[in-house]
Amino acid sequence: MAEYDIDLFVIGGGSGGVRAARIAASYGAKVMIAEEYRMGGTCVIRGCVPKKLFVIGSHVRQELEDAAGFGWTVPQASFDWPTLIANKDEEIARLEAAYTVNVEKSGARVVKTRAVFEDSHTLRLATGETVKADHVLIATGGAPDHGAEIPGIEHVISSNDAFHLPELPRRVVIQGGGYIALEFAGIFSGFGSDVTVIYRGDNILRGFDEDIRVQVRAEMEKRGITILTRCTVTKVARHGKEFTTHLSNGSSIASEQVMFAIGRIPNVANLGLEKAGVAINPKNGGIAVDGWSKTSVPHIYAIGDVTHRRNLTPVAIREGHAFADTVFGKRPVRVDHATIPTAVFSQPEVGTVGLTETEARAQFSHVDIYKATFRPIKATMSGRDTRVLMKLVVDGVSDRVLGCHIIGDAAAEIIQAVAIAVKMKARKADFDATLALHPTAAEELVTMRVPTARHVRQAAE
Repeated sequence: MAEYDIDLFVIGGGSGGVRAARIAASYGAKVMIAEEYRMGGTCVIRGCVPKKLFVIGSHVRQELEDAAGFGWTVPQASFDWPTLIANKDEEIARLEAAYTVNVEKSGARVVKTRAVFEDSHTLRLATGETVKADHVLIATGGAPDHGAEIPGIEHVISSNDAFHLPELPRRVVIQGGGYIALEFAGIFSGFGSDVTVIYRGDNILRGFDEDIRVQVRAEMEKRGITILTRCTVTKVARHGKEFTTHLSNGSSIASEQVMFAIGRIPNVANLGLEKAGVAINPKNGGIAVDGWSKTSVPHIYAIGDVTHRRNLTPVAIREGHAFADTVFGKRPVRVDHATIPTAVFSQPEVGTVGLTETEARAQFSHVDIYKATFRPIKATMSGRDTRVLMKLVVDGVSDRVLGCHIIGDAAAEIIQAVAIAVKMKARKADFDATLALHPTAAEELVTMRVPTARHVRQAAE
């Protein structure tokens, strides 16, 4: 009798776990993947995909407003929130089915149930079945974190709940200043809600380039979104269908919904990790892993948000693929977590890759900044008060482009292409030698010739 029932057991059917299962199976491994909720995980079911669909839908209102400047007379439009929800649900169901089918086509077995460790090689399914696996991959993702308990916390919704609201709230209060908070602020505002954002820090988008933080806030406020910083929600009181949100600065706000988007925590609870001997990283609460995604137990690995490294879907997918290549393809692949492009689908959109100006000045003695802000061509006819930002951060000694930061329409699409150049360590001279594509906003990236700032760090005496 074989010592193990299968070669690989994957806990979690999200993007990372699915990629790992498919690639491992393609190498001939006998694979089982367990998902207790819906295949596709956070990204497909309650994250990137439905969020982007909502963002696209919320843009329509602005497009209708802008149409007049181009000669269009558009009759009074109406919006139906339940139709949006129903159509979104239909698309998510289609994607979930596709994920399941693709895993099964690879030869891996899908079990729709919860799985927990009995010991380091044994998994017990909620069905009562036990499975012995040679290798185990933990890919259980993360979940919204509401932070410290406050009076009325039971009235607060998360981004998960926002995708299933029965009706569009007339007024929304959102606590948080990161990706999710700002994306939903733009979504609700775009569909017509009155939105207030509450953030404890001095400005939104902590960790992003300072110019990005300042301009995104200014642009959001132009669009009617109220942003209150240096305060937090201390209490939420319910009055029938309405809520009063009390703030640490002594003020209060009335709304029909209160949403918290202040962070996410790794899904590590109740998995039996202690029975398997899997260690938790004390710094971030995620599963502790090395550069190969290996945990404290040599045959158990973890990838994606459950490790709380870089909580982005493409990162989880790359980690899952690298794990399968390394363990079952016998082709060691180590994921490089540097220079990861990212986007915030706020309104306006943000795309960024590489170092911020502050990070570059801390690491390099000479830093040149190339920056342009301008009115996009569409706004010259629509009349909308908005500006695009293009910024390059350059090593003043080697001429290497260290970072690129963009605000404006299609910022994410542009930054994906720019990320290739930054990853290849392209020089500013390479950008300069590239012909501009006119008329586009992105042409500014290859036409900025004169630095807007030059920083030289003085050597310590």
